[in-house]
Amino acid sequence: MATDAAGTGAPDAADAAACGQVGNAVPRVRHDTFTVESHLAAPPSTVFDAFADTPARRRWFKLPGRQLSYRHDFTVNGGESATSVFSTGPDTPPERLAFQSRYLDIASGSRIVYAYTSCVDEVPRWTSLVTVELHPEADGTHLQWTEQAAFLTPSTEPDHDFPHLRGATRLRLNGLAVALTAARHI
Repeated sequence: MATDAAGTGAPDAADAAACGQVGNAVPRVRHDTFTVESHLAAPPSTVFDAFADTPARRRWFKLPGRQLSYRHDFTVNGGESATSVFSTGPDTPPERLAFQSRYLDIASGSRIVYAYTSCVDEVPRWTSLVTVELHPEADGTHLQWTEQAAFLTPSTEPDHDFPHLRGATRLRLNGLAVALTAARHI
């Protein structure tokens, strides 16, 4: 954020426009909730381990682009942080992506609750509360991912923000299924 002429640290016009602000108005927060369900061909304990074990988690949880940093502490009040640089095209500067989470509740083998914030170019775009529930089934696990998102700063195409988040979650869970299948064949 640039400092204004008065030195107050208030956003200048360029910063405000980048954050979806008009004048000094703060953008409205948009709230959305979605649930993604998936059947995984592994027992709940194995699926849980794919969240808890850092090397296993790294096989399916990554930010887009070139990874810059990663830290994972799978404990209540611990969390995960990741940063990357993502190029959106040859004529645009790369975006700096950041993910920061905190685990709020962990019930071994059955439930994970965490909150996270995603930033693009150091601007918080959305924050979410995620509940992952693992239910045993005869041939594996029924995973239920419920996410309650607050979009703090809209993108240049705000109508795409929610479908993008929901789609990215589906892709991430597809990656989890592939990682679990690969682990069975090692």
